[in-house]
Amino acid sequence: MRDTSALLVFAALLSAVACDSGRHSSAGFRLSPDGDVERGKTAFVALGCHTCHPVSGVELPQPTVKPPVPVVLGGEVDTEMTDGYLVTSIIYPSYALAHYPAEQITSGGKSRMPCQADRMTVQQLTDIVAFLQSRYTVREPPPDTYH
Repeated sequence: MRDTSALLVFAALLSAVACDSGRHSSAGFRLSPDGDVERGKTAFVALGCHTCHPVSGVELPQPTVKPPVPVVLGGEVDTEMTDGYLVTSIIYPSYALAHYPAEQITSGGKSRMPCQADRMTVQQLTDIVAFLQSRYTVREPPPDTYH
């Protein structure tokens, strides 16, 4: 009986680890902690990100792209934004499209946002993620209505 319990615990641990491993897992993804919010804001403008995206609570030049992109960055969210999600959104924007009408954010079935991977340095990417992370807040869950 004891061996069976140990085997079940081992199998549960192994399956938990297996769920978070592999090439496409974000479990081990980490950016350098030296991302700088102010440098990120500067890079965001220098790379023209502000021409499509406003950032909640930040004074930037107004977006100019036509038709306008409805994706506002920052603000309150239900779950914490991960660095991996933000990096993926920047370097592979068609991977996970935002929840807006497709005609507002896509062209030919792909994101209207161009891939940024060949336009920025790793330091700029790290700084932009730090800048965007500083603009998101996780909203408080609603009070438990079931007592």
